[in-house]
Amino acid sequence: MGSASRPAALAAVAVLVVAVSVLWPWKSGAAPAAPLAGNATRFDALGAPYGGCGLPQDVLDSPDFVALNVYHTPGDYSFYPRPIPPSQAAKIGLWDNGRNCGRFVQVTIGDYCTGVNDGAPGQAFCRNGSWVSDGYAGARLTMVVADSCGDANAWCRDDPGHLDLSTASLNRFVKNGVPVGDMNPAHWNNRRISWSYVPAPDYTGDLKLGFLQGAQRYWTAIAVSHLPNGVHGVEFLGADGTWQQAQPDSDLGQAFVIGPTTTAGTGYAIRVRDASDALVNDGRVYRFTLPDQCLSGCAAAYTAIGYTTGTSTPTPTTTPTTPTAPAGASCTATAAVTSSWTGGHQLEFTVRNTGPAALSGWTTSFSFADTQQVTSSWNAVPAQTGRQVQAANRTYNGALAAGAATTWGAVVTGAAQPLAGLACTAR
Repeated sequence: MGSASRPAALAAVAVLVVAVSVLWPWKSGAAPAAPLAGNATRFDALGAPYGGCGLPQDVLDSPDFVALNVYHTPGDYSFYPRPIPPSQAAKIGLWDNGRNCGRFVQVTIGDYCTGVNDGAPGQAFCRNGSWVSDGYAGARLTMVVADSCGDANAWCRDDPGHLDLSTASLNRFVKNGVPVGDMNPAHWNNRRISWSYVPAPDYTGDLKLGFLQGAQRYWTAIAVSHLPNGVHGVEFLGADGTWQQAQPDSDLGQAFVIGPTTTAGTGYAIRVRDASDALVNDGRVYRFTLPDQCLSGCAAAYTAIGYTTGTSTPTPTTTPTTPTAPAGASCTATAAVTSSWTGGHQLEFTVRNTGPAALSGWTTSFSFADTQQVTSSWNAVPAQTGRQVQAANRTYNGALAAGAATTWGAVVTGAAQPLAGLACTAR
């Protein structure tokens, strides 16, 4: 990294993680103090088709963008699961599992290094030299958080306040009202910087929404951008008329998987929470539909969404009753390990209606044998407390006729071991 762009492998990672989603079950774990100080490196472009926040580069709110550190593991250059689970919260860097995506930062240029400043693992910054102030110190630029830095080097692991800056932005830093023009490459050498979060500059308009590549009726992934203060969550109006928390798409912090307003429908209503967990625009509701070209999967990396807006749906005057299972209702759950690797494995669960009548929903429950953690899932909504896991059906696969079956899956950290108390509860 440093004076070179990050490895192209990150682009492949950005593509792969689009297909996996996981619920953020914990609060933000890396709330920074401001201003922060650290070293800065540079990189040339976001991965294709997406950067770490889940947006193509041409959809960003600014041509000036930065990457934040995924991990805070001084002296440890190993790779760990993403998103980082609560059990490893001490390893969470300022990327904060994607929760700082879409926020703006104001970056101020600091001292220049006269020595070796290459971010080599286990080595000091600015070796065989010293930090000196020069005419570029004090230049500023406001930039948007759009990517993540998870590489195995001292920049991304040892330096909590490190930022990776877009190369094209370096000579656009402004001092005394004028762009510096020639800081990079001759006067760069991975300078010191200070920075802090700021509101989106000169903000006007409203949110921008888009369907991601592969989004379709049964896996509706959207990206949320043009944010006044980042995004910490998306809620969608479910078929039961209640607001439900959308799953983030891995740690792509501006990408979420939502459900329709009617069972197996193609109409959607969402509202958004910002980095302070406040509802954006006083809870404004954004309504839109899946276009015909996406019914079998959006081909484009990003398909812009046109929407209408309104106020939040009023709270019902009567409390809805929880559906009861029909007489004699029952279901079973079985699990199989479909793949495994060092540090993790994948499970597939089969849920079958073994009763005489149709079911409207189901919940599977089990306990892990050790410290395993569910890090992503599909076709169910899991919640984990310690070793115990409960997973409820999604809106589209809860109804099961007598004898019918459905499946759901999960990616899990830790070695594959037999599950204890695997059971199914019918509704």
